[in-house]
Amino acid sequence: MKVLLVGGGGREHALAWRLAQSPLVDELVAAPGNAGIASLARCVPVNADDVDGLVALAEREDADLTVVGPEAPLVAGLADELEARGRRVFGPSKAGAAIEGSKAFAKDLMLRHGIPTARSGAFTDVEKATAFVDELGGRAVVKADGLAAGKGVTVALERETAIAALEDALERRVFGEAGSTVVVEEVLEGPEISAFALIDGDTLVPLGLAQDFKRIGDGDVGPNTGGMGAYSPLPWLDPDVELHVWEALVIPTFHALRGQSINYRGCLFTGVMLTSDGPKVLEFNSRFGDPETEVLMPRMGFDVAEALLACSEGRLSGFVHSERPDAAVTVVLASDGYPGPYETGFEIHGLDAAGEVQGVTVFHAGTAERDGRVVTAGGRVLAVSALGPTLRDARARAYQACGRITFEGMQCRHDIAAAAAEGER
Repeated sequence: MKVLLVGGGGREHALAWRLAQSPLVDELVAAPGNAGIASLARCVPVNADDVDGLVALAEREDADLTVVGPEAPLVAGLADELEARGRRVFGPSKAGAAIEGSKAFAKDLMLRHGIPTARSGAFTDVEKATAFVDELGGRAVVKADGLAAGKGVTVALERETAIAALEDALERRVFGEAGSTVVVEEVLEGPEISAFALIDGDTLVPLGLAQDFKRIGDGDVGPNTGGMGAYSPLPWLDPDVELHVWEALVIPTFHALRGQSINYRGCLFTGVMLTSDGPKVLEFNSRFGDPETEVLMPRMGFDVAEALLACSEGRLSGFVHSERPDAAVTVVLASDGYPGPYETGFEIHGLDAAGEVQGVTVFHAGTAERDGRVVTAGGRVLAVSALGPTLRDARARAYQACGRITFEGMQCRHDIAAAAAEGER
């Protein structure tokens, strides 16, 4: 079959890498893709948020399956437009993607179905939101309700920071329409993990757990990013706690969506905080995570194309999930200045040498090809992923490969999976 892959980041390169391995896939087309994806697929310059352009491309290419990587086109209704034309698509409808596109919708869904989460409220007025912050003792998480490119969340540990975040969103409109409503939550504390599942409307298949590292600096300091690394599995997690995550958080969310008559077909990403009161939902995403996909895809022990096609057709009930026993670690190499302003266009050296390290695959996140050279084209540039028999081995291989790559201003964290690997001993 011919597969159209929407997106151009590290997540999409990891998906392309697995899709290209499937005997079911005769041709892979990516929109817009990147320099790494171009080695696996024919890249077409249609942006991932151009719904009309993507629909026209799927029609023109006569794609048998469209796999949607990022959230924006899903929230904008890409899956609905494709299904209306009788085309198979992996990714939920606009109604389903609202679980990520509207934090207020997600909170209301959890509240009505008794799914454990942080105490919260939705507001359009600074004064009322401030009163709720005071109820929470001056510490709060302030979230723009809509999509804000990963920049709409402020963890405020003092009242002044919370009020400034409220004023940014509701008065100064720094997030535009996405911040016209804000969700204010209590601050939860504990380890944060990510749970991934495939849903075809009627059946849920757990895929696995991962942990990512959101802050820019070693030791979890500095501003939040899109993710500076990840690892899977989680050897430190009690099996009973893991079972509780699926049975008390993820599966009830699946049933809640069905109760809303939402035919959700795609990946459900549940962000979970392991608090002293038990696991609670932090957020939902309506797609695979990034950089978690870069550790999930290498560990999947099945034909990913077959699974995504079955998901799009409502045939997951007979699907058999399996994982490789290996551990996986991903280290993100980023541009200088990220997550703030950064320059691009710097040549990347050492990609082939890095890929020669045992178990390593280098996924391109923000790259482009210019005059035969691969150059930086984003904040997160590469995701260096490694498999190994243990986390310790996978981590050593990932950092060995990172040491072979250079570009001007390159930065990375040096503690990805360090504590988990040490605890594994």
